[in-house]
Amino acid sequence: MSSPAPTLTTKHWLIIVIASIGFLFDTYELLMTPLVAAPAIAELLKLPPSNPIVTSWVGNLLTIAAVCGGVFGLLGGWLIDKFGRKTIMAASIFLYSAAPFCAAYSTTLGWFVFFRSATFIGVCVEFIAAVTWLAEVFQDKKQKEKWLGITQAFASVGGVAVTVMSIWINGKLKAGGLPSFSLPIGLDGTVGSWRYLLMTGILPAIPIALLLPFVPESQVWKEKKASGALKRPSFSGLFSPELRKVTLVTTILSACAYGIAFGALQVTVARVTPGLPELAPQAKIMAPMIAEAKSLNLALNDAIKADDKPKQGELRGKIKENAVAQAPHKKVVDEMSGKVQFRQEMGGLLGRVLLAVLLIVGISRVALLKVFQVPALIILPVTYFMLFEKGGEAFLWGYFLCGLVTVAQFSYFGEYLPKIFPLHLRGTGGSFATNVGGRMIGTCMAVVNTSWLAPLLAGGIQNVRPMHVAMAAGYIATSMAVIALIVGFFLPEPKAEEG
Repeated sequence: MSSPAPTLTTKHWLIIVIASIGFLFDTYELLMTPLVAAPAIAELLKLPPSNPIVTSWVGNLLTIAAVCGGVFGLLGGWLIDKFGRKTIMAASIFLYSAAPFCAAYSTTLGWFVFFRSATFIGVCVEFIAAVTWLAEVFQDKKQKEKWLGITQAFASVGGVAVTVMSIWINGKLKAGGLPSFSLPIGLDGTVGSWRYLLMTGILPAIPIALLLPFVPESQVWKEKKASGALKRPSFSGLFSPELRKVTLVTTILSACAYGIAFGALQVTVARVTPGLPELAPQAKIMAPMIAEAKSLNLALNDAIKADDKPKQGELRGKIKENAVAQAPHKKVVDEMSGKVQFRQEMGGLLGRVLLAVLLIVGISRVALLKVFQVPALIILPVTYFMLFEKGGEAFLWGYFLCGLVTVAQFSYFGEYLPKIFPLHLRGTGGSFATNVGGRMIGTCMAVVNTSWLAPLLAGGIQNVRPMHVAMAAGYIATSMAVIALIVGFFLPEPKAEEG
């Protein structure tokens, strides 16, 4: 008969609160990007949001930030093993709190990109530091699994929270109810809502600063460090004969999970949703307006190069008129995009909760991964190849399930990685799998979709429509799911833990 789990102390509860805040704001800080990128870049470059240069820089920002997050996140994993879990987790949270606040005061594109990249770095490091810390501060196996699953579920709440905050800020600005905080003013003489949203990124630093002094470092790491028994962390150690297999397998699986998320789910809201059948009337009306906007913006770019101020003024006026004409139809599309995004967030939240429940039940780690991988083989292709054409609730529920089976795998790796690598390589190994596999390789699937596969299916980038992006998303997601299922059979069960 198993002994009862030890009673949680005040320190344990504080640890749970800190980890939950960290995971929640991980997602909150990252999902600011699609909300602030276009309006921020447009204002900083003094161009209309519909300008091709703005669109191009949005893509550049995502690429630069992901690469920086992956490279420095990898270094952060080594620092976690070198200087301690709590120490590096605290530093990473303060980094991703301060960076967006500073970005709110950006007056050049360079500084904006720099601070958004710093935010990504903080998030990439914090995730690994937090799961490693949690895995070591709970000595009871059941409690450890339970709270690793539950705290990670708060990551999905972050997506809802940043959306609600954005809506609240826009409402307050319309009512004229927010102070300027000495923020830079845009061309229209007002402070952009994107600046206020970035300022809210400072919020996690406040409770973390108050609570951290009352929680301990990982005891098992601290004791081994003090005794001199802790081995030195090294990247080469990940490819030693006993760890090479697990390093490669977890890296590939992480790449597949992120590949599905970025190559399919993340492009769906902005690039696939406008092609849903219920939005066909809006698409038909907006098509000539969008074509006109592209033509006007190209002409504006030429006028800027020629330094033709009168022509610039004339074209800016026409672009504004075009935007006003599109506004009522775009509102309908945006509302549908909001519904699609909400379904994915709710699906992801349920996936994280379901994983936490299954962890408590005690399913083996390899079998648990299959619970989400096998349904993904059916749900992903059906959603993008069949339900997209039907639209309506059928597509929304399909997308909900796509979020469930994909996001649950992120929580799975957060629980699995700290157990499979030895104590002195937990941060390094988890960071390698997540950042090299996920952030550097997996996120590239977004570019593969929109810049290569969708144009290939459409017969040229100028012919790309939402249906082509949806088809590309289906091919990418299905291929990633197949690879993940096959590679998953090589995933070993964790051995007895050191702590």
